[in-house]
Amino acid sequence: MNYYQTRFSEKLKEALKAVAPIIGIVLLLSFTIAPIPPSILLLFLFGAVLLIIGMMFFTLGAELSMTPMGEKVGTKMAKTMHLGTILFLCFLLGFVITISEPDLQVLAEQVPSIPNYTLILAVACGVGFFLVVAMLRMLFSKSLSSLLIFFYAVVAVLTLFVPKDFTAVAFDSGGVTTGPMTVPFIMALGIGFAAVRSDKHAEDDSFGLISLCSIGPILAVLLLGLLYHPGDTGYVPTPLPNIQDSVELWQHFAESFPEYIKEIAISLLPIAAFFGAFQMISLKLKKKTLYKILIGIADTYIGLVLFLTGANVGFMPAGNYLGQMIAELPFCFVLIPIGMVIGFFIVKAEPAVYVLMDQVEEITSGAIPGKAMGLSLSLGVAASVGIAMIRVLTGISILWFIVPGYVIAICLSFFVPKIFTAIAFDSGGVASGPMTATFLLPFAMGACQAIGGNIVRDAFGIVAMVAMTPLIAIQILGAVYQYKSRTAEAGAAVSAAYLDTWGDDDIIEL
Repeated sequence: MNYYQTRFSEKLKEALKAVAPIIGIVLLLSFTIAPIPPSILLLFLFGAVLLIIGMMFFTLGAELSMTPMGEKVGTKMAKTMHLGTILFLCFLLGFVITISEPDLQVLAEQVPSIPNYTLILAVACGVGFFLVVAMLRMLFSKSLSSLLIFFYAVVAVLTLFVPKDFTAVAFDSGGVTTGPMTVPFIMALGIGFAAVRSDKHAEDDSFGLISLCSIGPILAVLLLGLLYHPGDTGYVPTPLPNIQDSVELWQHFAESFPEYIKEIAISLLPIAAFFGAFQMISLKLKKKTLYKILIGIADTYIGLVLFLTGANVGFMPAGNYLGQMIAELPFCFVLIPIGMVIGFFIVKAEPAVYVLMDQVEEITSGAIPGKAMGLSLSLGVAASVGIAMIRVLTGISILWFIVPGYVIAICLSFFVPKIFTAIAFDSGGVASGPMTATFLLPFAMGACQAIGGNIVRDAFGIVAMVAMTPLIAIQILGAVYQYKSRTAEAGAAVSAAYLDTWGDDDIIEL
């Protein structure tokens, strides 16, 4: 019991550190240049409390359940199963997890030209296929850079034939479908697969699954855009709530709780069922280990229900209203630096970011510090939100940023250590989580609505931008790390050469 109390205390401190800056920024703006109605501000503050508690439960639950489940399943599959069976199970796992991802339902609603189930099934097939590709790359130690170049080249060609209003939604889908529940499990699955290999590149190849799985939804949505020739991609923003008293405030959240309780139960069920079947057929874990995993699943469930309710009900209206108020100011260009500050801090509130940083520190034995990686992610997301706000104000096509960004990221992959490239491309999917979808996207939509822009063309795409800039930021961190390592080695070599000039009998006077 003391262990759990200690861990809960640590996770609570992490959650407070992550969410407190966002609360401070919103309050500062609301009391200065962008006054927020009391009803929306109360929703935001109550949502922030749920967010903090939810993050605490989720991060502990992922540590106790998702990570060990993924690692054990991955190791067992790689050790004992036939290649064909492994690939089939990987496709099945990617397919069922994606279908149950709550954020995918939101994406389906945003594309009215395509039937919801058609879009969901296509995206699920895309993720399943690319999870198979990722596992084959890992098992046969193939270069991640060459695969990324090939598949992103295919994406670039497809964008030439898809309507402009549809492109931003397609790129957003890559970040949306790698949600906070699936990311920890898929990443741990990769670590389990890599653990079976004994070569020196196994550690590098344990990352990279999320980066490849993020391509599947983009390709799937672009292909559907070609088949359906969408003409109506208009998006009607949800009206902002008007709450009169505290009872109505609670009712607003209480009405949403059953929806998220059901959604997260459906989302967790495929993973739990897959692991349960594996446990009975192959794993045969001890009762103590199984009990710990079950507690972790319960924590994950509670955490996600609280987190997503707080984010969707409390943060979305505040983000939308703030965007409107700031864009209506005479000096609307201030939207860019404010967006960058929000982006810098909001990535710290993404629950899956902590899972990634913990796994990176564990795999690299602390050689890649979590703090340095967190700072790189924050700087990358700040830059992406700044660019997204420029797009909102000017209407510049997302392709003018996405294409050069990915070209730079792929070029960097040839000059930095492989593990940094894999972590960088994984971090893109991790950074573009529910906080981006529930605060930054409404913020951009509100600003776009205020200046009379095209919401689908100019506001959508912010998720894609947030998913892109960490690819460059983390690889720059890798280049700095490589430079420092070489400098340290050169210094050690000089010292050794100097000592070699002294004879064995020489006396050094102090």
